[in-house]
Amino acid sequence: MQCRPPNYRGGSRVRSRSGCPLFFFALQFDGGYFAAAFTLDRIQDNMTHLAAGNPAPEFSLKSLDQKEYSLGALLERGPVVAAFFKISCPVCQFTFPFLERLHQYYGSSGVTVLGVSQDDARATKSFASEYGVTFPLVLDSDAYPLSNAYGLTTVPTIFLIESGGKVKVSSTGFDKKDLETIANELAERRKIALTPLFRPDEVVPANKPG
Repeated sequence: MQCRPPNYRGGSRVRSRSGCPLFFFALQFDGGYFAAAFTLDRIQDNMTHLAAGNPAPEFSLKSLDQKEYSLGALLERGPVVAAFFKISCPVCQFTFPFLERLHQYYGSSGVTVLGVSQDDARATKSFASEYGVTFPLVLDSDAYPLSNAYGLTTVPTIFLIESGGKVKVSSTGFDKKDLETIANELAERRKIALTPLFRPDEVVPANKPG
């Protein structure tokens, strides 16, 4: 796993068996001391995006053409792939052309691929043009209410939401295996043959952290 230490202001640390820093703190109270130790991965477990198996929060946001998209209405048609992004994010720029393929291969007959932008309409429209995105993009700008509802800690973050409203796949950054899983789920949903997202002549990493 990747360790991302927080701003460290006290205590001491060694390496745990997982390879992450092991932090020790001693707190003084009447009559003695209380010592505590924890690894950074324990912190990160409590600071994560919405996990698979949880219900997806409802939303209703406007797209670039001012069309209203609500999760409830979309789920009546079928599953939703919701991809949160920011235009300045290099990993988002890398990921979205593959999401466009997902849209082209499976984005019909009730399947919706939806981008959720953390930028304004003008910047988002430019991003769509530059990276060839044709699926709908809705705006979660200003205070990012939807991003906060879904517990985002990084972008891109991608969710496959089942028709019943539960999160089936929850993925952060670029994760090749997760995208292949989503493609497989959508192919099964449409009862069609799986079309590979990644071509044999492409050099695609297994993952890129967001």
